[in-house]
Amino acid sequence: MLRRLALTAVVSLAALATAVPASTASGPVSSGSVSSGSTSSGPVPSAVPTTGPFAAARPSLGPLPLPVPPLPGFLDGREGKGTGEVLTRLTVSVENTGVAGADGTFELECGPTGGSHPQGQAACDRLAEAGATRAGRQELFRPTPEGTMCTMIHGGDASARIVGTWEGRAVDTTASRRDGCEIARWNSLVPVLPDVR
Repeated sequence: MLRRLALTAVVSLAALATAVPASTASGPVSSGSVSSGSTSSGPVPSAVPTTGPFAAARPSLGPLPLPVPPLPGFLDGREGKGTGEVLTRLTVSVENTGVAGADGTFELECGPTGGSHPQGQAACDRLAEAGATRAGRQELFRPTPEGTMCTMIHGGDASARIVGTWEGRAVDTTASRRDGCEIARWNSLVPVLPDVR
């Protein structure tokens, strides 16, 4: 919707820029002229002041004086794509999973996908899915709030730390499987984190 509003404003300004010269090209109406069919016997007032401090100001006959700036990336649908800028770059460190090949430190880059993460494309897809909703952007890497009541289910000794940037935002969080809340949080980060169920 914001994109449509910005485009409408740009088109309106462009239309105004072409309409203003057309309406002022004929110049001001002289004080002695009278349009045909008019019953007025006096002079027709001019829209352009002929005396006073504004007499020197004349309407512009050209296009608008300020050029229309290019649309920002979020309005033209690019959102950083095609600019060569990687918006997501994370370092994922995982230990004590008990799953072969899951422990270690992995680099993950999205837009384009790269790094040493074993499931790079799937992890980038999960991050993009979470980033598509406001709740996902706010909750994905947020730790469980202090004092939250969680079930006392032990999901194993696995722990992880994720550091870097996600969609341009700084990320520094840890995850474990020590209780029900942390297990749910870990599972919401699969495949960024390994599936250890």
